[in-house]
Amino acid sequence: MKKSKGFTLVELVIVIVIVAVLAIVAVPIYAGYVRKSISSEGEALMSAILTAQKIYYAQNSTFFTGNVNNGYDSTLDVDARQNKYFQTFEITKADASSFTASSTAVMSTEKKGQGNGQGNTKVTDGMVITLTASTTTGAIIDVKNISN
Repeated sequence: MKKSKGFTLVELVIVIVIVAVLAIVAVPIYAGYVRKSISSEGEALMSAILTAQKIYYAQNSTFFTGNVNNGYDSTLDVDARQNKYFQTFEITKADASSFTASSTAVMSTEKKGQGNGQGNTKVTDGMVITLTASTTTGAIIDVKNISN
């Protein structure tokens, strides 16, 4: 009797099923790690803003508020333009005792409307990170996922 070389169809199907089960388990876990790493980038940006605001507060007895153009502010010397996801930020509600800063990471968008650049762009997957700091209560960083 001659021995055949290679794999049988049953062996191939078993291997495919095992790989599929591993993929079903591994992909959501991997996606969680990716989200965690993206939020780490945002938290680092918020920490840089907090440090810069503390320096500004020590010099001016108030927190900085103003327009941040294209992810860079020369007054605070915080530059978000090199980040992969959190490339812009804004500082709102700043006064002598507290401030709020936020940034949005956009992973995917959906364009609705007519062609030629018209219509609305809707964020379908992303993350919003918000820093709320006060001279009395400290700082809180809040991360919210955007999923549609």
